[in-house]
Amino acid sequence: MNLESLNTPAALIDVERMQRNIARMQQRMNALGVKFRPHVKTTKCEQVVRAQMDAGASGITVSTLKEAEQFFACGVRDIVYAVGMAPTKLPQALALRRQGCDLKIVADSVVCAEAIVAFGREHDERFEVWIEIDVDGHRSGIAPEDDMLLTVATILSDGGMPAGGVLAHAGSSYDYDTHDELVRIAEQERAGCVRAAERLRAAGLPCNVVSVGSTPTALAAEHLQGVTEVRAGVYVMFDLVMHNVGVNDISEIALSVLTTVIGHQSEKGWAIVDAGWMAMSRDRGTQRQKQDFGYGLVCLETGEVLGEYLMSGANQEHGIISRAGSADQQIEKRFPVGTRLRILPNHACATGAQHPAYLAVQSDGTVETWPRFYGW
Repeated sequence: MNLESLNTPAALIDVERMQRNIARMQQRMNALGVKFRPHVKTTKCEQVVRAQMDAGASGITVSTLKEAEQFFACGVRDIVYAVGMAPTKLPQALALRRQGCDLKIVADSVVCAEAIVAFGREHDERFEVWIEIDVDGHRSGIAPEDDMLLTVATILSDGGMPAGGVLAHAGSSYDYDTHDELVRIAEQERAGCVRAAERLRAAGLPCNVVSVGSTPTALAAEHLQGVTEVRAGVYVMFDLVMHNVGVNDISEIALSVLTTVIGHQSEKGWAIVDAGWMAMSRDRGTQRQKQDFGYGLVCLETGEVLGEYLMSGANQEHGIISRAGSADQQIEKRFPVGTRLRILPNHACATGAQHPAYLAVQSDGTVETWPRFYGW
């Protein structure tokens, strides 16, 4: 296949850009002296993950047990399931471990720790459990100074499943857009997670792994003293949200959606395309940022950015292309019916999730189909 032969809408990966993004992150982790464990929820694609592993990743992070199952079947053994463990999913986790998967699971409450211990004892399984640390009030985890940290670790240890480590995710890093702010959040993430590990060790409880990570903090951290590994995910594709945060240029975004102009509303300055929110997702993550890109930034089919044109509206299978600021009364001439465009996404994870496969565009113009998967 080549680009001209593709049907639309289609999710395209610029493979050369993707490889540069992978190399950039891996080289930075190597320079900081830590292992790198990419979060693969962004793409859920074997070919992408193989490229990350080939570059030097030491394992992967997943957000669903389906991801763990799929990538273990592909030969990846070292996996962290970085979501609080629901007791009903313990049999699925057990099955993976019994097959030889080195699966680590996460707890951030007494109830969760007790459920893991009870299930492990019942099935004679010694799960490796990491404790999630809340470093910024973003979502989940136990604050580094909270007494619950020692309680949870003690429950695990007394139950024969001592904590293997601590992990944190500075999700609030997405709320900032200057280098100094990102450096501050990266240090807050590092210091909080390291402090939690120090408290466990001071109490005589084991804590071998200190795992932190988000794409902004991974790229902003000035040092990672006390950290053993970093997790980051969206860096592999980047997107407009990350561009607004300040960690990537538009030219580094490796994912786009190929679409075709199918009509116009000339008096409104609109071109209508065949990619709506079913192709782009409903994610409007740039809406609250310094620059709102609507549902995505418009490029020519070749990838050249048309800076003033956005996908300003989206229905299920229709997208609206318009010029930011003022209506383009010549839009019908500028983008005739049949014109093919690319749309850069707000959120690569959400846009990728709308497609059953990526079409990977190689540097020579040839195109390969890279399947992705769904489910939990």
